[in-house]
This record gives sequence, structure tokens and C-alpha cells, in this order.
Amino acid sequence: MSDSPTRPWLMLGTVLSATFMSGFDANAVYVALPSLHREFHAGAAELELVVAGYLFSYAALLVTCGRLGDLLGHRRLFLAGLAGFALTSLLCGLARSPIELVVGRFLQGATAAAMVPQVIAMISTVFPEKDRPRAFSWLGVVIGIGGICGQVLGGLLVGADLFGWTWRPIFFVNVPIGVIALIMARQLIPRGEPTQRSALQLARFDPVGVIAVTGALALALIPLSVGQQEDWSAWTWACLAASVPALALALVWERRQAMPLVDFRLFRRRSLNVGLLMYVAFMSFFVSMTFALSLLLQTGLRLSPLKAGLTFAPFAALAMVAALASPAVKARLGQRGLTLGAIISCLGMLGLGLEMQFLGGDINALWMQLPLCVVGIGNGLMLPLFLSVAMSGVRPQEAGSVSGLLTTVQQFSGALGLAGIGAVFFALLGTGTSAARYSAAAESVMWIGMALLAALALLTLLIPASPARSSAAPAASELEPETAS
Repeated sequence: MSDSPTRPWLMLGTVLSATFMSGFDANAVYVALPSLHREFHAGAAELELVVAGYLFSYAALLVTCGRLGDLLGHRRLFLAGLAGFALTSLLCGLARSPIELVVGRFLQGATAAAMVPQVIAMISTVFPEKDRPRAFSWLGVVIGIGGICGQVLGGLLVGADLFGWTWRPIFFVNVPIGVIALIMARQLIPRGEPTQRSALQLARFDPVGVIAVTGALALALIPLSVGQQEDWSAWTWACLAASVPALALALVWERRQAMPLVDFRLFRRRSLNVGLLMYVAFMSFFVSMTFALSLLLQTGLRLSPLKAGLTFAPFAALAMVAALASPAVKARLGQRGLTLGAIISCLGMLGLGLEMQFLGGDINALWMQLPLCVVGIGNGLMLPLFLSVAMSGVRPQEAGSVSGLLTTVQQFSGALGLAGIGAVFFALLGTGTSAARYSAAAESVMWIGMALLAALALLTLLIPASPARSSAAPAASELEPETAS
């Protein structure tokens, strides 16, 4: 695997910087939207595309890029994606018009899709089985704090107006980080080239399937991402309706291919199926909760984006601590640690819901801290264990496909939760602008989140007690060179 036992952990820190950058930029752009509006006189549609362009290309290409990582080598695709992300971040920062920024964001999302799935895959192939829970814990930490730092650090960067650049530093900051990470990744990630068999498989790779699956996912993702802003106009419903037969036809086509984007035999594993279902429940709850609380804090309680972001800082800190403790929890409780995490988060959501019910418009950020911290502890326990469950029994040559699938489900579950639960929020909010109306609307989101967490807790009871060791991914020392790439 490596000449030094510390080398995999140095590699982990390097590749996780890519995960952090992708999560940071996905969220920091929200803080920058008012500055973009003032500088470019951009309309609502252009601002939506700045956000949705990244989300669309990222989510639509994850499955394809995960599969390409299996065929071309995870190291090779990660390095290409990381270099591309640094370059496209520079292009975004240099944009002189809304259309240039939209194009840059679209390309930035595509490069993020190339590098992010390889991170989970490399953890599964480079680390021996005994070290994977710790590695996944650090991944959970980075995923959890990336979005929060996007709001907090993004607000600081935009507010500081460095060199008169206003919003541009949220993109420029990725360039030096990306260059340093690229230099280190070239040295630390194990080298390897695809075998002749992999080269033959790549030659049979199905471009029609790529277009079909990507197009079907886009038909669903675009309206889910911008439907609320577009007041769910006719075209959004038409796209959603068309996405169902389009995806069905794409899957029929894929099942007939010798080299499909996703090997359907993977779904015979109960651990993967249960892990995906839990991810759907978790992301739907998490994204809708942060969305509702952000609106309550910023619009209902009139806090600045920076102060609203700082409200989540203790939540993020405790989530990080809990994620790092999750391997010890798993060692003691097994997969029932997931059940414990879901129950803890459920109690935190109960506290938030009760506060909003009894305090109404008098609620403030200080009152939210205790239940939010409880939710953070539960979330921190759960996220690394989700990944461990879903990736258990996955062979090295399947790791890219499964990680791409996991990340795709993560994006779509978040978009689906935001669209569905967000619709409930805005329906209850109506035309009201008072803190009491925002509190009442957010309260409903907390109860829905509780229901999703209860469903998640029940799903944990379906996790196989102990995956067969014979099917688990081998230690990195047992891998062929190309599978460690």
C-alpha cells in the first residue's frame, strides 16, 4: 500500500481537501448572490443558473465519473478533476458577465463530479478494513462542515471585500488550495495503470448510455433545483413527468449493455440498498432543516448571512467531534450506533419543534443552540456509518461505481427534500413576513424531519448484522496495482 503507515493518512487529508472545496463552493455562492446582483445587474433567472448550473452538472455526471474511475484508475481521474476544479474556479472568479459565470459554474460542477466519487473509492481500496471506519469518519467531518463553512467563511470573504473583489475571493481561494493539493496528491496517491482488461472494458464503454442517463437525471434535477423559484410553472412539471419514462428507457438500455454505467448486480446486496434508503431519508431531512432554519434566521429574524452562518458553528463543531467518535461507537454497538445517532437527532428536532411551537416569533438564535447541538451530535454519529454500511462488501473494481451512485443519491435526495418539504414550508408561510409566520412554517419542517429520522431509525434494523468478510474489499496490500490508482 505504501512505504510508511502514515502515508495513507496524509493522502486522506489531501483528497479530503477536494471534498471540502466542492462543498464550500456549492454553499458559499448563496452568500454571494446579492453582490452578484449588484455588480452584474443579474436577474433572478441568471442568479438561479449560477446556483443550478453547478448542481446540475455535478449531480448528472457523478455516476458516469464514478464508473470511469473504475476503468481509468481513481488516481488518474481524481488528479484530472482536481486540476480542472482549480482552473474552473479561476475562470469563475475572472467572469465579467453573468453568462461567463454560469458557464464557469457548469464546468466547475463537472470537474467536481470527476474528483469527488474517487475519494470514497480510494478510501475503500487504499485503507485496510480495520482503518476504514476512521477514514470514513474524517470524510463525514469534511462533508458536514463544508457546507457550514461555505456560509460562514463565504460571508467573511464577501464581507471583507478583499482588494475590491467582493464575491470573487470565494472562487479564487480554491486556486492555491487546488495547486498545493494537486502537488501533494501526485506524490501521495498510489500509482497504477489500468490493466489490459480494463482498457478493453473502456473500449466497450457505452456513450449512448452516458447521454441517456445524464439526460434523464437532468430532466429531474433541474426542476427540483429551481422549481420553487419558478413558482412550479408548466415547464418544471413537464420536465419532471418526462424524467420518469426517460430514466426507465435509459435503465432498459443499460441492462442490455455488456458494460453498463452501474452494475445492476450491486443491488443484490442488502447493505447497499439499506444504505441508499437511509441516505435518502437523511439528506431529505438535513437539507430541508438547514434551508428552513436559514430562512427563519435571515428573513424572519433579520440576521445577516454571516450571523446566521455562525449560528450553525456549534452544531458543526459537535458534528465533527461525534463523527470522529463514531468508530469507537461502532466498535461498541456495531451498526446499532446508527440507530443511536438517529434517535439523538430525532430528540434534537423535537426540541427545535417545541421551541418554535411555544416561543413563536419570540424565538432567537440563542434558544436554538441546545437542540441544534443535539442534532449535530446525532448527525455526526450517523454520516460515517452510512458510508461504512453502503460500502461494505464492495470490491475494489466496483468502488467508483458505488461511490458515484452514493453521491448521486445524496444530491437528488437533497433536491427532492428541498422541493417537497420546501413546498410545505412556503405553503404555510404564505405571504407573511413576520418572525412568527417563519417560525410556524419552520416548525412544520422540524416535525417532517422527525418523521424521516424515525423512518431512518427503523431502516437501521434491516442492516445485515455482519457482512461476510470474504466479500469485503481486500486490504490495499492485496490489490493489483491498477485498483489502487
